[in-house]
Amino acid sequence: MTHSRDASPAVVAQQQVLRETLPFDDDQDFIDAETGFLGRLDPCVVHADDGRVVWDNDSYGFVQGEAPDTANPSLWRQATLAAKHGLYEVVEGIYQVRGLDLSNVTFVEGHTGVIVIDPLISTETAAAALALYREHRGDRPVTAVVYTHSHADHFGGVKGVTTQQAVDAGDVVVVAPPGFVEHAVSENVYAGTAMGRRAGYMYGAALERGPAGQIGAGLGQTTSTGTVTLIAPTLEITTTGQEEVIDGVRMEFQLAPGTEAPTEMHFYFPDHRALCMAENATHVLHNLLTLRGAVVRDPHAWSTYLTEAIDLFGDRVEVAFASHH
Repeated sequence: MTHSRDASPAVVAQQQVLRETLPFDDDQDFIDAETGFLGRLDPCVVHADDGRVVWDNDSYGFVQGEAPDTANPSLWRQATLAAKHGLYEVVEGIYQVRGLDLSNVTFVEGHTGVIVIDPLISTETAAAALALYREHRGDRPVTAVVYTHSHADHFGGVKGVTTQQAVDAGDVVVVAPPGFVEHAVSENVYAGTAMGRRAGYMYGAALERGPAGQIGAGLGQTTSTGTVTLIAPTLEITTTGQEEVIDGVRMEFQLAPGTEAPTEMHFYFPDHRALCMAENATHVLHNLLTLRGAVVRDPHAWSTYLTEAIDLFGDRVEVAFASHH
């Protein structure tokens, strides 16, 4: 995701080929990225309790205009889109905070509170996202948390939006696909240290941010560096077609194991005609072999579940959203 400080003539020539062959004049992604914007965090910097910075989206302010010779123009365009941050309305009743971590957090308004989908990597960024949502949509209590899959950028910030005590008391339900805890622990605890170190190289996170340094990470700008937490699920989704009503919100689930994560699921909100595709349909190529060392993904299984999602929900969906972009 990075390039040398001085681009060689061969690299410059390659960048020019990309500029001439890719459809950079198609600006629909930029229109889509601005749709539903409600407000942003200013400055977009999040601190831990000890004062250290765990997220600084403003450091990507250089990503604008035409790509320099030191940057792949496709990556530059992706970073320009992914660096857009704030609270957005997906449809009435469903909202996302984007650009406060590698992933998106989604808020679905229920009868008494709000359902949180994929609470980012860190408690600090998740809390900042919830505060931004409440600033614009009111101080609704969190009534449920949904994990789409077992990667840390989709559960690590959970204690920034709720507490173990609230879950134990039955005030908050935590929803996940089968085997969630097993896979979350095996990746983030057993192999966590090695994979975390490799992820630093994969994303170039330690490099100076700039046109000749770290530009973006594709799925988002980078990973936050705050406190990672986990609360075990209290409601397991065991079969495709399972339906649940959570805080008055109807949801229909589709299991998608062995796709982008060993355990993953999609779900449809029939009253909103909206479909959450987790991390299986985002604005990048499918990540089959990740350099950080996650389990290699089966492209045939992945495509099978995408096709099944079309068969299950395609004739009813008006909008699809995901946990990145």
